[in-house]
Amino acid sequence: MAETANLTWTDRIDAGTAADVRALLDRAKAADGVAPVSEQAVLSLAEADPSTRHLLAERAGELVGYANLVAAHDDHPAMAEVSVDPAARRAGVGTELVRAALTEGGPGARVWAHGDLPAAKAVSAGLGLVTARELWQMRRSLATQELPELEVPSDLVLRTYAGPADDAELLRVNNAAFAWHPEQGGWTEREIATRRAESWFDPAGLFLAFDAADPDRLLGFHWTKAHPDAAPAGEVYVVGIDPAAQGRGLGRLLTLAGLRHLRDTGCSEVLLYTEADNHAAVRTYTKLGFAPAHVDVAYAHG
Repeated sequence: MAETANLTWTDRIDAGTAADVRALLDRAKAADGVAPVSEQAVLSLAEADPSTRHLLAERAGELVGYANLVAAHDDHPAMAEVSVDPAARRAGVGTELVRAALTEGGPGARVWAHGDLPAAKAVSAGLGLVTARELWQMRRSLATQELPELEVPSDLVLRTYAGPADDAELLRVNNAAFAWHPEQGGWTEREIATRRAESWFDPAGLFLAFDAADPDRLLGFHWTKAHPDAAPAGEVYVVGIDPAAQGRGLGRLLTLAGLRHLRDTGCSEVLLYTEADNHAAVRTYTKLGFAPAHVDVAYAHG
């Protein structure tokens, strides 16, 4: 019988342990074909965040599993993400991590299963968890499918990111558009600055739409992302529309501008993530040639 893993909670991990966690996550991604945790969880390894805790699973002094837990905030429940080293699987480590993370997270806590792989389904079933949320990854080819022409109406101004002077409006629209969203809502200047410092950031790939009659007030944006580890893939990273500007076709216009940019910079495929029950977004993306590729599921106690 395998030795029970030793679980340790910490609010901040040192650089050496963070490197070990990243290596474990890389091995899990290579084995499963899908990243085991989100970008935000990876970023939290390098910066202290009072809302995030880390759970390390060790056996015989070796790191065999990791869980990232974002505390409940506003009306959003705590959210966990879990990964187990491929060499340490089928020994109960995943179940231990998920159980501990949901207990620590408190009532309503959820755990993401990225790709909803068979092992995640088994752990969830064993703990009596049920589906609480579905996130779709949708994809389309940029190499074999034509893109519509980009036609900007005369009452709009479309331009790209000009620097930190745009951040206040970018944050205002993001937080208004995603007030309901547990991960994307409530951004601060830190979230913008952290991503601007990433190697993949390209100001020419962040599109901003303004009303021609009020060029200082942002109506919506599309932030694209090129994946350096999955070239030539690009991503519809974030599309945010001011709720007051809904109904003007901004979602389609901004998405299309970003798709044409990604194609012109050499991406042959593009992906995006959207909530399965966001029917308006799914409809817009489907009309632009996207189709579901895989599903991430958030599980919780029923």
